[in-house]
Amino acid sequence: MKSEIILGVIFSEGFENVIVVSLLFTTYSLHAKFICLSFILTLYICRMKKNNEIALKTAEYLLQIKAIKLNLQKPFTWASGWKSPIYCDNRKTLSYPKIRTYIRQQFVDMIHDEFGIPEVIAGVATGAIAQGALVAQDMGLPFVYVRSAPKDHGLTNLIEGVIEKGQSVVVIEDLISTGSSSLKAVEALREAGCDVKGMAAIFTYGFPKAEENFTKAKCKLITLSDYSSLLQQACNSNFINDSDMERLASWREAPEKWGV
Repeated sequence: MKSEIILGVIFSEGFENVIVVSLLFTTYSLHAKFICLSFILTLYICRMKKNNEIALKTAEYLLQIKAIKLNLQKPFTWASGWKSPIYCDNRKTLSYPKIRTYIRQQFVDMIHDEFGIPEVIAGVATGAIAQGALVAQDMGLPFVYVRSAPKDHGLTNLIEGVIEKGQSVVVIEDLISTGSSSLKAVEALREAGCDVKGMAAIFTYGFPKAEENFTKAKCKLITLSDYSSLLQQACNSNFINDSDMERLASWREAPEKWGV
């Protein structure tokens, strides 16, 4: 009599990714089961290694073109009023064909792996409009973008482009801080009747508040790189030293109090 084993392997950070492998068998030996489990573990390790390589390479590119700047002596002031030793402007990647192509291809591969093929790609205005359009073009999919607020004239659109109720969507973002503004785009798409499969972003600071917000919104977030990978790559490339690393790591623990 046939029975079914469902093996779930949870990997990446937190809740983000789950692989479910279903094996139909009659009388598999313990040895055969061990081989199956070993194969799954190998896939898991390879996936983690690949993701780490992508995170470091993306960080290397962002540092190389100064899309990310680090300055402990003269901290930047964010719109929120926070003092920060890091400033990120991922729009600069669009000026470098090799780098924008790399980011586009990693997005496409990651979307295939994590979400399958959606019916529409949506970009968050304004930073991710171009990134999202590049991804949609590569995947041969329709593209829309979501404004931070409806236009105050004309048709007062919040979502620009053609999208239908019930369509599946993956949202593209360039940067995640707390996630609040990014998730407004997800909310707008859901209110339009769309099935938001998740969001893919170039970079995240990895604030606990962001993870909390995405979990609460039931929106899966995947990113090409993150703050921890950035610090590792910055140290490897001699952008910072060990002392800088400690101070930069402490900033993320309480950014609202840093430099006060």
